[in-house]
Amino acid sequence: MSSPFSKLGFGFHPHLHLNSRNFCNSANAKPIAIHDRHKFMEYVRKQCQLGFHNLQFPINLFHQMMFLMRRPSIIEFSRLFTAMLKLKRLHPHSTVISLYSHLELSGTRPDSHSIGILVNCYCHLGRVDFGYSLLAKSLKLGYRFESNLVLFTTLINGLVHNNQFPQAVELLDVAVVKLGIQPNIVTYCTMVKGLCRIGDNAGALHLLRQMNSSPSGCKPDIIMYNTIIHSLCKDKLLTEALNLFSAMKTEGINPDVITYHTLIRGMFNLGRKVEAKEMLVRMIESNIAPDVSVYNMLIYMQCKDMMIDEAQALIQLMTEQGVAPDLLTYSTLLNGYCLCGQMDKAREVFDLMVQTHCHPNVVTYSTLINGYVKLKSIDKAVDVLQEMFEQGIAPNAVVYGTLIDGLCKTGRIPMARQLFNDMQMFGIKPNVCTYGALFDGLCKNTQIDEAVALLKEMESNGIAPDIVFYTMLIDIMYEAGRVKDAENLVSVLLSRGMVPNHITYNIMIKGYCKRGLMNTAIELFNKMKQVGCPPDNVTYNTIIRGFIFNGDLRNALYFRAIMVNEGFEADANTLSLFRNHLWQ
Repeated sequence: MSSPFSKLGFGFHPHLHLNSRNFCNSANAKPIAIHDRHKFMEYVRKQCQLGFHNLQFPINLFHQMMFLMRRPSIIEFSRLFTAMLKLKRLHPHSTVISLYSHLELSGTRPDSHSIGILVNCYCHLGRVDFGYSLLAKSLKLGYRFESNLVLFTTLINGLVHNNQFPQAVELLDVAVVKLGIQPNIVTYCTMVKGLCRIGDNAGALHLLRQMNSSPSGCKPDIIMYNTIIHSLCKDKLLTEALNLFSAMKTEGINPDVITYHTLIRGMFNLGRKVEAKEMLVRMIESNIAPDVSVYNMLIYMQCKDMMIDEAQALIQLMTEQGVAPDLLTYSTLLNGYCLCGQMDKAREVFDLMVQTHCHPNVVTYSTLINGYVKLKSIDKAVDVLQEMFEQGIAPNAVVYGTLIDGLCKTGRIPMARQLFNDMQMFGIKPNVCTYGALFDGLCKNTQIDEAVALLKEMESNGIAPDIVFYTMLIDIMYEAGRVKDAENLVSVLLSRGMVPNHITYNIMIKGYCKRGLMNTAIELFNKMKQVGCPPDNVTYNTIIRGFIFNGDLRNALYFRAIMVNEGFEADANTLSLFRNHLWQ
């Protein structure tokens, strides 16, 4: 296979396709005779500008450079190392360190830039201690002030990213006090980012004030202000962020698009929509154009509070400002109409999306389906599902779950079951919510055997029903008079280590009370205390109503006294039964 060098007339040596170990073994290799050294180095520089896709190619270039009859300067090698470090996803730092070691062992003297590259590599690997050694080396070699400042800044950045902020502060103190190196804006920004990263907003503000009052002339820039404002907004310190916003303008720093975006998002996260809209107006008045994300945040806030007219006004404003609504804009407005039950308007927005080639996605369709289901317009919801298929958009588990729930709640169980089967046929696995929707429908329509079969299907598919599922089934079994089945199911739960909760016990007690089995109901009542699930207000009212229904007023009054003593009260239904019974 020909190499990239062959087209340029360079002799490529396969034995130079080396790693660091091979290089050490090739120390006695003869220099390579390249016909046109200048052309070769131009090629290397061009490759460094274009960037690399892997590490092996620049490693090969490195070895070709090493064996040239007249070796390139450290500047050329540093250019190659810098290009390699851009391949962050391949974690090139250890490779660069290894190549640099070979270069130095071969007698090439490092310069300040190459030392800086090496310090950066060690910091990325978490070995800031090696970076300190290189800093000492740089000072010993007598490199100029600017070079050492870069090294100090790199080390400070490394300490910050390795969560060693106290050491970073100490290093800055050494640089300023002991060595007389005046930090520049990059150094200060690194410190501010570190302070904000650990949540020390007070420290970041203190450092900013120090810079403003310092006679050195190194003043905070827009990046530093934006960094602190972002940190304050993230920690919900909006008042402090707005104070800093005012202070930066006083210092002659004009807010940029990032500043406004950050503040509006901070207001958005706190639900302060009036202030957010006012900030939008200030942004426009400052001739800073908001992008679609800013408008989308504000539109979302209005739609969430069902203030659709205000949301429409914002859309009008954004179009006047030359910002085109995107998929999220339309989807948010559509959801707002669905929340308000204005499905005709929601459908208009949906159709407008299609007309403007802002193609709806599965979330948009899901929102529309959910809106129709909430209004019990199930046929329209099913029509939307059909549209999805026609547009080649596959429904997900959420879409199917929403429709199944709607069909079950309107009593259309066969269609819900068919849809449940269809989704599995299309390779979409039902989740616990989908199973829950169908299971609830089966129970409410007293299809007990089908509900039991669905529970078994859930278990076979690796989804374990929780106590809520079993409680629903126990309830419907008692309602249908299948007391024995309910008792067997409770036994199964206990054998599996599933502990009945208050709701389960109350349902069981209600079932026994309806059938006049008051002794069994009392046994369960006493058992609740024993298993650490003491009777609640519902339990007492259920027991009392059971005694009244069965004509046992004496026990009803007895349990009412216990209930009051335990701090509970008879509900309206229980009091009404007492009055009716006493008036007879």
